[in-house]
Amino acid sequence: MWIASCSKIQPGLRSWTRLQPGLRSEICRGLSGSRPGTLNVFDRMMKKRQKNWAASLPDSQQYDYLRDEVGSRVADRVYDVARTFRLALDVGSGKSHIVEYLQKDVVECLFLTDISEKSLRRRRRQRGDVPTQLILADEEFLPFKENTFDLVVSSLSLHWINDLPGTLKQIHQVLKPDGVFIGAMVGGDTLYELRCSLQLAEMEREGGFSPHVSPFTAVTDVGNLLGQASFNLLTVDVEDIQVRYPGILEVMTDLQGMGESNCAWNRRALLHRDAILAAAAIYKEMYGNEDGSFPATFQILYMIGWKPHESQAKPARRGSATVSFGDLSTLTQPPV
Repeated sequence: MWIASCSKIQPGLRSWTRLQPGLRSEICRGLSGSRPGTLNVFDRMMKKRQKNWAASLPDSQQYDYLRDEVGSRVADRVYDVARTFRLALDVGSGKSHIVEYLQKDVVECLFLTDISEKSLRRRRRQRGDVPTQLILADEEFLPFKENTFDLVVSSLSLHWINDLPGTLKQIHQVLKPDGVFIGAMVGGDTLYELRCSLQLAEMEREGGFSPHVSPFTAVTDVGNLLGQASFNLLTVDVEDIQVRYPGILEVMTDLQGMGESNCAWNRRALLHRDAILAAAAIYKEMYGNEDGSFPATFQILYMIGWKPHESQAKPARRGSATVSFGDLSTLTQPPV
């Protein structure tokens, strides 16, 4: 594990953020799998290599546009809470695309965690003055004690988790009562243009198709997952971000540069040249813009959940309503 210093952090704070005895091996095992009994969809070791490779590119910053945009929108939601968080955690921070939009009067100290050491080492230059500390850890095995953080954020990382329900439960555990989780992940309609074009091209050229785009979580499942993890006061909203590219190869090149290549176990390693050419023609015909560009849609799911606390608002007692639903239509009518 590699830890950098966090300026002005309270004495003794680093000691309990270190890995607990015996947990280091568990985290290493988690890179290639997940807990027993959970779906093992993604090769976590492959995802680590992909992120390290992307972070090592000399021009890696040119592929950060999507993460920067989503990170700024997650930061906006942090400001909407209108309180100061003494200690916060960024799960799957990458090169820290959220902290650069935060100020110390909102977050006093932020812990950045990721499985990719090179991503952490190449963290973005901060615009604000929030002290940070870097923790090399797998998102599926958070090495923190319960009731530690006032705020947990995550941006474009959770869609690569095998045990998403388990990770959300761990996030709930490390939050203090009345702490809040604010996250963003890609949804099920992400890159539907690329997915459909590749499938149709392989059906035409090879008589069948293989998955080239990873499976994503549907928006209808997010609220259920947060509820199962014991969060309350839930908020889930969806935004589509569309990016225009010169061609299909540029779409795939940028996904590699983002570290967002497919890492599912059932992925197909080779895509034939004929299939790529056919997919480019289908992409242009079905989805191409008038200016010749290729649109790629990223569906972003934003979620907010609170750890229960006695001070939070609670639903009214059943049967305590004073107005019938049948009378609602008359409430806006002027008095006679």
